[in-house]
Amino acid sequence: MEGDTFSGLGNGSQIDGKVLQGFQKSFVQVQNILDQNRLLINEINQNHESKIPDNLSRNVGLIRELNNNIRRVVDLYSDLSTSFTKSMDASSEGDSSGAFKAGHKRHRPG
Repeated sequence: MEGDTFSGLGNGSQIDGKVLQGFQKSFVQVQNILDQNRLLINEINQNHESKIPDNLSRNVGLIRELNNNIRRVVDLYSDLSTSFTKSMDASSEGDSSGAFKAGHKRHRPG
């Protein structure tokens, strides 16, 4: 896939295979964290329903872990957004037709 380009965006833009691999890696990381969060939430709920003091105390750490995971997901999505915008800008730099660039609005004369 290295060196390949992908032009399935519908606007003629091409994305390098390395960029797509980076996106895929990030999405896999996000999915793994979300899967872990689902398990954490289930355990937190079970501990809460048990009303056992030790289980309720354990929830403090589990909720902290859940919050940290959510921060990681937000950071990964932020990085993905930045990478996507940069790749779209780079792929349309050579376009001299004045076509729309991702993330940029075309200004009309007043």
